[in-house]
Amino acid sequence: MTALSYKAPLKDMLFALTELANLEAVGALPGCEDATRDTAEAVLEENAKFVSGVIAPLNHAADKEPSYWHDGQVTTSKGFKEAFRQFADAGWQGLQHPQEFGGQGLPKLIGTPCVEMLHGANISFALVALLSDGAIEALMTAGSDAQKALYLEALVTGKWTGTMNLTEPQAGSDLAAVRTRAVPQGDGTYKISGTKIFITYGEHDMTDNIVHLVLARTPDAPPGVKGISLFIVPKFMVNADGTLGERNDVHCVSIEHKLGIKASPTAVLQFGDHGGAIGTLVGEENRGLEYMFIMMNAARFGVGLQGIGLAEHAYQQAVAFAKDRVQSRDVAGSSAPVSIIHHPDVRRMLMSMRAQTEAARALAYVGAGISDVAHYHEDAETRASSLALYEYLVPVIKGWSTEMSENVARDGVQVHGGMGFIEETGAAQHYRDAKILTIYEGTTAIQANDLVGRKTVRDGGKVAQHLIAQVRATATQLGELEGADFAAIRTRLEQGAADLEAVVAFVLANVKTDVKAVFAGSVPYLKLAGIVLGGWQMGRAALVAQQRLAEGEGDAAFYKAKIVTARFFADHILAQSAALKVSIVEGAAGVLGLEEDQF
Repeated sequence: MTALSYKAPLKDMLFALTELANLEAVGALPGCEDATRDTAEAVLEENAKFVSGVIAPLNHAADKEPSYWHDGQVTTSKGFKEAFRQFADAGWQGLQHPQEFGGQGLPKLIGTPCVEMLHGANISFALVALLSDGAIEALMTAGSDAQKALYLEALVTGKWTGTMNLTEPQAGSDLAAVRTRAVPQGDGTYKISGTKIFITYGEHDMTDNIVHLVLARTPDAPPGVKGISLFIVPKFMVNADGTLGERNDVHCVSIEHKLGIKASPTAVLQFGDHGGAIGTLVGEENRGLEYMFIMMNAARFGVGLQGIGLAEHAYQQAVAFAKDRVQSRDVAGSSAPVSIIHHPDVRRMLMSMRAQTEAARALAYVGAGISDVAHYHEDAETRASSLALYEYLVPVIKGWSTEMSENVARDGVQVHGGMGFIEETGAAQHYRDAKILTIYEGTTAIQANDLVGRKTVRDGGKVAQHLIAQVRATATQLGELEGADFAAIRTRLEQGAADLEAVVAFVLANVKTDVKAVFAGSVPYLKLAGIVLGGWQMGRAALVAQQRLAEGEGDAAFYKAKIVTARFFADHILAQSAALKVSIVEGAAGVLGLEEDQF
């Protein structure tokens, strides 16, 4: 038995785009006129063909024969170099980036399912594009005109790739501890020296140049995060005409041997061992963390999509196995063994995998549409309010979707039983790959801290309350429909909204007087926000599905499945909201009660 390849869930993606994320409204924004349903369908169908035909077949083989390092050089897994050239030449790297730099200029909402598909097909391969997207965003926001002219077209078209260099051996998530040095040379350049670790695609053979964005300190910088600057340090220096010059003094001294995403080379980079790597400042000195957060926010949303894509792949594989694997008799009685999809607990696991994936997809796509409004809308107040809403959703999309993917991948192994523990089936690879998603680009706890501090406390809970009001409005609409499914979804949504509201109130009331108690419940708060907002999207999906059924339009089986899946999410996932609320509001005593030496 070999691992199942990936098939993009185009019908569900288009449903989320058009019915939940309001593609039509995005297409009405200035600069987004090409974002029609016809364009979306054409782009998604073409992308699905590409990732299923070119990228997905490399996934399992590359896990068994990953990228390797020798004498400072990294050779990527078989087929990666050729596949990346096809990816770049077809314009997929530049799908969401401006036409003036060689991109296609499509809104984030259309690019989002393409990113999900790429990661669903092959996360290790897709990471190179994800990091380049972040570098492009940072340079477009903070780069000088000269830097944009020198680097952006090459990055947008996939001629070169980009990286982000934050982490050092002594400084994991604590960027205040960064020690890499940047010494000005008097000619506008800096000599960069230091060590960076965990650099995704920090060295590879797929392009001629790699553009490293590096956090470092200048000699007179203030201490802590206020003294960090951002620098461009290319692998090869770039001449004024865009041609490559001399090799820069940045070298890969090793790559990591990892639990998952094995084909993605995770590099240890050494800067300045032979005289000093040459870098140029991005923006202003001591504002590097601000600029790097542009990359990180783009990457965090992308990592959320990684979780959704991986969960979809794991679900597809589990369904195929459950339909094919014959084991034991039906509990309702049968004369012969049946395929395991007939067994109630296997059904429960498959429904859990399906419902969580669809809810996370819907929430992410809605977030992408809100981001487009924040970027393109003509009214400044609308842009600002939409940006605040999107920024609240980013840690939820990243944190909840990746935690979800780990749970889904685990259930995928469980559906396979003993065969899931065998590498040849591919189920174990999904489980191994999923683990990193809750860690890199900010652990779940870091996302949760961000949700508490920057996204809830800072605005006095304004955005959170706005979202809760929308959840309640959807619950009210569900109450207008007849049927047990809609009544159950409404009940769970109302309870979820009340639980989330109580937690937001607890955070605001206690953050100044008992801050540790608040942060002891930060991750449960993030999970609560995820399941309530995910349940909200599933409730909205049920409303649309019922309307389409009443109109007699479209695929009736698809819409009926939407309602059933929303009911499952309400009863099995959203029903957890009350327990999460208790753990947040009343659970700090158990978290903080022991002394250090009692552990």
